[in-house]
Amino acid sequence: MPLGHIAWKAALQKSGATFDFTWEVFVRRGGMGIAETVRELNLEFGSSMDPMQVVADQREFVWANLEQIRPLQPVVDFARAVSAFAPCAVASGSERPVVARALEIVGIRDLFKAVVTREDVERGKPYPDTFLLAADLLGIPPEECLVIEDSPMGQAAAHAAGMQCIMVQAPKPNA
Repeated sequence: MPLGHIAWKAALQKSGATFDFTWEVFVRRGGMGIAETVRELNLEFGSSMDPMQVVADQREFVWANLEQIRPLQPVVDFARAVSAFAPCAVASGSERPVVARALEIVGIRDLFKAVVTREDVERGKPYPDTFLLAADLLGIPPEECLVIEDSPMGQAAAHAAGMQCIMVQAPKPNA
């Protein structure tokens, strides 16, 4: 999430945003698609940024800086422990190439039997579709799933899917 926040700030600044895209504004929208987020930001702040241009700029920044991501070690350790006895999945609001590369960089791709991203579902978070597809791919009833989430939208999606949810707090970036 810290890299995502920095990428968002850079893309929004490039598009002439006149508001401060604070960590709190960012986290509140975590898991929502980029273009949808820009449309909501335009409404909230009276802006007229082009969602597709912000998407392109945000993606470019993320790709240029993806190697900088760092794992949340307690979450990685938990995933390693759980994956030893239960199937695990990633259910992300990010795009598949970014998720795949991030899992490789952190060295945990092998822990997950399924990876579901925003492209795989009609509706992203806060709708439950991402989590429900992940459970289906694992062959596990939703009520038997535990979601580890880092955003309120993701938590809402997990609860809408009938899943238990534990929130983790991503470290706020310094930038």
